[in-house]
Amino acid sequence: ALSRGAHIYAEIVGGGMAGDAYHLTGTPPDGIGATLGMKKALNDAGISADKIDYINAHATSTGLGDISELVAVKNVFGDLPVIVGASKSMTGHLLGAAGAVESLISVLSIRDGIIPPTINTEKLDEKIPEGLNIILGKPIKKEINYVLNNTFGFGGHVASTIFKKYEA
Repeated sequence: ALSRGAHIYAEIVGGGMAGDAYHLTGTPPDGIGATLGMKKALNDAGISADKIDYINAHATSTGLGDISELVAVKNVFGDLPVIVGASKSMTGHLLGAAGAVESLISVLSIRDGIIPPTINTEKLDEKIPEGLNIILGKPIKKEINYVLNNTFGFGGHVASTIFKKYEA
């Protein structure tokens, strides 16, 4: 990009993959695969969890899957005030394209300083762990330096990617 003179918005600084092999289409209630994927991404990036400004959750709007992912977020981030959103609520599930499109949304949130909301959700499931900062309804305007994007697949595949605002 530098040699082409292209503007660089963000860089990939960390990634983590895991697999829980819990079920073909389901996720384990304890979120073990997602927990491991996010921890590996943070380790690969060489940063602590408190650096993450926004988590673009996989969030397919399925009861067990969403709760499992949010249990994993709680496992990794504890009571940190990281903002969790679900861009998939605006795009629908794009299946094989979901990870790529949500990565673009993550980079655009860094570029524009806007965290997109989770739409079409008025009340959170009571099984969601307490203390999570889940954005509903309206976007948040703030400086964003790091985004963690979760992408999960059938069979318990987990990929967590960390994007960082590019600094020349």
